Amino acid sequence: MSIRLSIGAALLLLAALPAFAAEVVKPPAGLASLPIPSDNPLTEAKIELGKQLYFDPRLSRDNTVSCASCHDPAKGWSNGEAVATGIGGQKGGRSAPTIINSAYQHFQFWDGRAAELEGQALGPIQNPIEMDLTLEELVEKLNKIDGYKKQFQEVFSTDVTSDGVAKAIASFERTVLSGDAPFDRYKAGDAKALSEAAERGRVVFFNKAQCSSCHSGPNFTDGAFHNIGIGMDQEKPDEGRKTESKLEGDRGSFKTPTLREIARTAPYMHDGSVKTLEDVVEYYDKGGNANPQLDESIFPLNLTDEQKKDLVTFLKEGLASPSYPDVKPPKLPE
Repeated sequence: MSIRLSIGAALLLLAALPAFAAEVVKPPAGLASLPIPSDNPLTEAKIELGKQLYFDPRLSRDNTVSCASCHDPAKGWSNGEAVATGIGGQKGGRSAPTIINSAYQHFQFWDGRAAELEGQALGPIQNPIEMDLTLEELVEKLNKIDGYKKQFQEVFSTDVTSDGVAKAIASFERTVLSGDAPFDRYKAGDAKALSEAAERGRVVFFNKAQCSSCHSGPNFTDGAFHNIGIGMDQEKPDEGRKTESKLEGDRGSFKTPTLREIARTAPYMHDGSVKTLEDVVEYYDKGGNANPQLDESIFPLNLTDEQKKDLVTFLKEGLASPSYPDVKPPKLPE
């Protein structure tokens, strides 16, 4: 009898964990329940610590680049440029993907080389062309800042650790959510939530253009990898997911990005080569760039000019939230 009670008590404790997390962060309408790792429960103190770390350029070698430098709330949580820029003005080869709703993505980065936000958080810090700090240097540097040392003791009961940095940043990034857009209100029964043009564009999106074959679900992404032909006409194209999976079928495949707040995150595609949403629609309408691994969902759409315009209107208006997460930089610890 006592064993059964102990097991029952343990199950109740486990069940209480996601409920507690939900109280800390409630996803806006239209989004699914927020997935929280069992080893990194959300707390307000941890989120605040992660927010400070996210905006702090001291996480880079020369104190000039923070996470927010490439994932800026004022620029759709991207950077408004074709590719990411690190210390000393060094340029990467891929665009900075938005942080918005990344909590719902298992695979992180364009090629999916990291799992979950915790697995992603330390990558840019260690990358020599981004923030260029080893984890040992990072820990030593932050432990010299009394404000951080005190907060880590309060949140993790330890001095600064790289594991704690990853968990705190990931916790903050889980709060960067966009939902309750006109499309969500339309789906919930408000027939007037979308303008007439956006409603026509919605029909094109889900029918003739078949955008939802990849941009599906509440977050408008299947979380998978697809070759849509971008860059495959270059002499040495970026091989994308193949660099991780080593599978020839993954050559030129990249993770499907969310379309939430898509109007804020130009330029587009993994290499930032497509400047506007109008250009994106034109690219898909022509059927992409032919190559042996081109996804079967990519083919000429033959949209009319009006359908193209309406589709862009749906993307711009229908998926933009009035409660956009426009987070301001916090005061940093000393």
